[in-house]
Amino acid sequence: MKKLLAWGERMGGIVRAPRLYFAAVPLAVPLLFATVDTTRSVVSHPPRGVEVTHAATFAPVHLLTPPPAKVVQPAPPQPAPPPAERSVDIPVRSGDTLDSIFRKAGLTAPEAYALVSEFSKTVDPRRLRLGDLIRFQYADQNAVTAVSMKVTGWGEVNARRGGEGFSVVATEAPSRVEETVVSATIESSLYDALRGAGEGPQLVQTLVDVFQWDVDFFALKKGDAFSLLVEKKYSGSDLVGYGPILAARFIHDGKTYEAFRFLQADGAPGYYTADGTPVKKQFLKAPLKFSRVTSGFTKKRFHPVLKVNRPHHGVDYGAPTGTPVMTTADGVVTFVGKGRGEGNFIRIRHNSRIETAYLHLSKFAKGLRKGSRVEQGDVIGYVGATGLASGPHLDYRVRDGGVWMNPLHLKSITPDPLRGEARRKFHAAVARNSEKLESSLTRLASNQEIRRALF
Repeated sequence: MKKLLAWGERMGGIVRAPRLYFAAVPLAVPLLFATVDTTRSVVSHPPRGVEVTHAATFAPVHLLTPPPAKVVQPAPPQPAPPPAERSVDIPVRSGDTLDSIFRKAGLTAPEAYALVSEFSKTVDPRRLRLGDLIRFQYADQNAVTAVSMKVTGWGEVNARRGGEGFSVVATEAPSRVEETVVSATIESSLYDALRGAGEGPQLVQTLVDVFQWDVDFFALKKGDAFSLLVEKKYSGSDLVGYGPILAARFIHDGKTYEAFRFLQADGAPGYYTADGTPVKKQFLKAPLKFSRVTSGFTKKRFHPVLKVNRPHHGVDYGAPTGTPVMTTADGVVTFVGKGRGEGNFIRIRHNSRIETAYLHLSKFAKGLRKGSRVEQGDVIGYVGATGLASGPHLDYRVRDGGVWMNPLHLKSITPDPLRGEARRKFHAAVARNSEKLESSLTRLASNQEIRRALF
C-alpha cells in the first residue's frame, strides 16, 4: 500500500485507499459465473476481509434451449413406373421381306422366323405392297413388345409378346359392295379423267369395253364427258376392285351414247341402249384397245420405205411392239403366214362379202391357224414391224366384195333388240339407273359452268 501511495505521489496525484469499491469486486465474479453454473448457490463462503451483513442466495438461472428438432422419417421407396411404350412404323420398301423387316426392327433371327411362320398361316406375306407400314412397339430401346401389320385389301394381323414368345391374332376386315356414280369431263385423256375423279386405272378398260363399238377412243376431244354407275368392292376401308358397270352415258363430239347392263334368261350379260337395242355391233371400231392413227386410208401416199407414191388401202395404228391385236368381228381365219410387203399377217372372212386383214405383226396368237374360228375381241396376234414397215404399227384393212374400203367408214350391223318379258324387265332396270346418271351429269355440267365463269 505504501508502494502504491509513493507511486501516486510520483505521478502527481493522490490515491486514496480503496474501501467498499474493492469489496464489490469479489461479489461480481461469483455473479458472472452464476450464469454458467446452474446447480449451486452463488456465494456460500464470502472471501476473507469482506463484510457481509446477511447471506443472499439466488435461484438457479436456466439457459433457453431450442425445442428438439423434429425427426422426419424418410418415405418408403416407391416402385419405379414401368417405362412408357413407344411405337415405330417401318415402311415396306423395294426388296424387303417380312423376315428382313422384323430383323431390322430388332427381333432376333429365331423370333423373326417364328413370327413370319405365324403370320403366314393367316395371310400371304407377298400381299404386302410398297409403302405399307408395319408398326412395332417397344418397352425399352431393345425389346419389341408388339407387332401390327395392316394387309391392304384383307385386314390386320397383330402379335404381342407373352411368356413363351408372341401370340398372334388375325382379324379379317368385313367385305361389302357399293354402287357408286362416277362422273368426269375429259381434259387430256380418259385415264387422267378417271384418276382425277379418284378412281383406279382398271376402270378405264371396263368403260372402253362397254362403248368400244360406238366411241373412237383414239379421237376423244377435250370437253367429252361421261357418267357411270359401277359396283365398287371394299375390304374394310380398302377398295379392292370393281364389279361390272351397271349403266353408263358417254358424250363424245356432242353425241350421247348410252349403255345399260342386263342379264338374259340364260344368265348371259349384255349392254343395251335405253330402247333395248344391243350396244354390241358386228364390228369393233378398232382392232387395238389404245393406240393412235398414224396414217389413214388414201389412194395416194408417199411410202416411207419404198420412197414412192402409192395407194394405202388400210389404216395404220401406231403402237409398241407386242401390243395385242384383236379381231374386229366373228369369223374364220383364211390365212396365217408371211407376205413380202405385208410381213406376218392374218386374213379373216366374216361373211360372204366382208374380210379383214392385219399386217406387219411381230407374232401370231398361240394355236391360231387357217380354218380357226374366232370371236369378236379375240387376240389373234401382236404389233410388230415385219415386212415393209419403218416402225412398229398395225396396218388394218377391210375388203367388201373384193374392193378395199376405209375401215373408219365401216357400218356396223346391230343384232336384234330385246323382246317380250326380257324387254319389260330391262325397262324396269333402266328406270332405276337412268335417273342416277342424269342427276350426276347435270351436276357435272353445272360445275363446268361455274368453272368457266371463274376462269
